[in-house]
Amino acid sequence: MQNKIALITGASRGLGKDMALTMAAHGADIIITYQHKATEAEAVAAAIIATGRQALALQLDVADTTAFPHFTTQIKTALQQYWKRDHFDILVNNAGIDAAAPFVSTTEENFDRLFQVHFKGAFFLTQQLLPLIAEHGRIINVSSGLTRFSTPGYIAYASMKGAIEVFTRYLAKELGHRGITVNAIAPGAIDTDFLNAATAAHPELKNYLATQTALGRLGVPEDIGGVVAMLCSEEGRWITAQRLEASGGMFL
Repeated sequence: MQNKIALITGASRGLGKDMALTMAAHGADIIITYQHKATEAEAVAAAIIATGRQALALQLDVADTTAFPHFTTQIKTALQQYWKRDHFDILVNNAGIDAAAPFVSTTEENFDRLFQVHFKGAFFLTQQLLPLIAEHGRIINVSSGLTRFSTPGYIAYASMKGAIEVFTRYLAKELGHRGITVNAIAPGAIDTDFLNAATAAHPELKNYLATQTALGRLGVPEDIGGVVAMLCSEEGRWITAQRLEASGGMFL
């Protein structure tokens, strides 16, 4: 991954942050996006720069497709300014939100927000950025273990992630002639602020989830970054159109 350029959405914290730090440790330069947490995003970029790699943080609301043309222009400018290049190598569609609700109380507003962030945004951002992705590049879409097993309250969220997995397979077929691989990574329960918020009313659920995992614990962001780095490495060149679950063996 030496001297590759990776663009990771939603990388100011959690999984995206660890992906950025891990890929930088493997020799990549990183462009991260954030929606609101500019200070946290700049701290991630600074940590990467301190290791000797280049990094840049840009604001982006992935739910706002009207912002994508301007964002693409920003990427073009940054590529020239910082790297004297016209293309980047790796796109990770990681940005996400949580809005748990059972089927009978899922509102159109919550459904639409999940759709805009988790599927529509990833779909059209990838389309917009595709001309800037280098030949033999990598696209990683973040899915969820919830497409395999069912957890109450996540019917809408998991449906969007199911759509992302179908998108992944179709896109891999369409981009194969360019040597671009497209894969989905499906984390299980990861001990982040997302999970803390989801279990705030019932903290005992975290222990339950750990007992339902073959490896006996919740995942942590560091369990995911290395998997993404592997898929984006030269060693991952023959893997495409796949859903790779990294859950520690949840609900087997």
